[in-house]
Amino acid sequence: MVRKIILYIALSLTLITVGYFSFIYYVPYSEGVRSGELIKISHKGFVVKTWEGELSQGISGAQIFAFSVMDNQEVIIEDLKKWQGKKVTLEYEERYKTFFWWGDTHYFVTKVTLEK
Repeated sequence: MVRKIILYIALSLTLITVGYFSFIYYVPYSEGVRSGELIKISHKGFVVKTWEGELSQGISGAQIFAFSVMDNQEVIIEDLKKWQGKKVTLEYEERYKTFFWWGDTHYFVTKVTLEK
């Protein structure tokens, strides 16, 4: 009897943990578009390196939009490096939570275009 209870508790905790991490991984909080001058893109971190960037949306950097880029988005990373200092439009997803190996922010860029 006690063995069954322990088994049910362990199974419940496993299902809750898997459900929580699946929710964080697959469900975005919001999606959006922002444009401005790309002022920073960097690969930073001590143990785990992540791609982080900043977009200036106002005069003299009054409004800064900080964002992260997933490591598997090589095309986006290369475009951001190439277009630093230029006006760009970013499409992004906002996450409820993030993992430390994804990035520092809750905003993850999914597409970048250069404005004319």
